[in-house]
Amino acid sequence: MSAPLIVGAALLDSLRPPHRLLAARRTRPASLAGWWEFPGGKVEPGEEPEAALLRELREELGVDATLHDEVVAPQASGWPLANGASMRVWIAHVTDGFPLPLEDHDLLRWVPLSTAAELAWIPADLPIVEALVGRLNGADG
Repeated sequence: MSAPLIVGAALLDSLRPPHRLLAARRTRPASLAGWWEFPGGKVEPGEEPEAALLRELREELGVDATLHDEVVAPQASGWPLANGASMRVWIAHVTDGFPLPLEDHDLLRWVPLSTAAELAWIPADLPIVEALVGRLNGADG
């Protein structure tokens, strides 16, 4: 059995230029409650990662989104998580609906990119936030 693949969305307020990133605060499991993360979830057997992410965004936030570039990870399998799992993250924007914390989260917050890394992110997500912000800042300048 292969290690779980988790997918996440770096939902931005705009692509021209982006100013804010949507962060979601976990409610469970207890070990992650209160920490912030990218919305997303597990890829089901036989499901493509991009399709899984779009499904998770509908389930967790009640929105449809368009996926853009993937945030390049240091490993081919994605960003390393606990227990051998890995995560792949795509830049995205909402195309229909207004994000609401429907599942797994109690609060959503649009955080300025300039201070996004200061939020209490799940430790495995923080390097992704830093890479995303660095990439977006590089694209702007």
